[in-house]
Amino acid sequence: MIVKFDEAVIEIIQQTYDVKSFRFKRPFDFDYKAGQYMLITLNVLGKKMRKPFTISSSPTEKEHIEFTKKLTGHDFSNALDALVTGDVVGIEGPYGQMTFEGEYDKIALLSGGIGITPMISICRYCTDMELGTRITLVSSNKTEKDIAFKDELEQMQLKNKNLKVVHTLTRAGDEWKGCRERICENLIAREIPDHRERVFYLCGPPNLMEFMVPLMNELGIPEERVKKEYFTEYQD
Repeated sequence: MIVKFDEAVIEIIQQTYDVKSFRFKRPFDFDYKAGQYMLITLNVLGKKMRKPFTISSSPTEKEHIEFTKKLTGHDFSNALDALVTGDVVGIEGPYGQMTFEGEYDKIALLSGGIGITPMISICRYCTDMELGTRITLVSSNKTEKDIAFKDELEQMQLKNKNLKVVHTLTRAGDEWKGCRERICENLIAREIPDHRERVFYLCGPPNLMEFMVPLMNELGIPEERVKKEYFTEYQD
């Protein structure tokens, strides 16, 4: 059921130098699935503007809902960056079909940049529910400082033996010991050797999605086992 409501910011979390999470009290009638998104309405330069944002919190978190935004310097992004606790925004949702409720035994989550947001919701959900789902998350970023939720994912792997997190960087510094390649057939074959047995979830900016979607065909993953969400990092 779609619901509309106004809610005040109760917490703002700085995830990276240019990524923030915004938390709000969760209404009792706001039910959603991991991977869905909501519409956020703000006053921007004297006009009301509305944009979609994935819900990065888990449905298991009953006290709050959260979305996470890369701050790009555009008008809507600047209005979000200026929010302080107590400021009120309009919220409408949930929307979206790229969801997970525990229906698959094995899943692979491939994300680029801020496309990590639906994936963190799914990982939080599976961990909180203590599901037996085997999860491999491959998160691609430019540099180590761009990795959102890095510490939380490290802790989550300690709690959830079924969760494997792989970070890969395209502009890694000399000190980086992990993967240094774009998401590609070789990386997936190496890190997810049973990929033909998994349902894939894809989320990232258009340039990455244009590569990842045909990659699924190259890997022999049938279309019905691929769920995807296009995510524009640089929107206002």
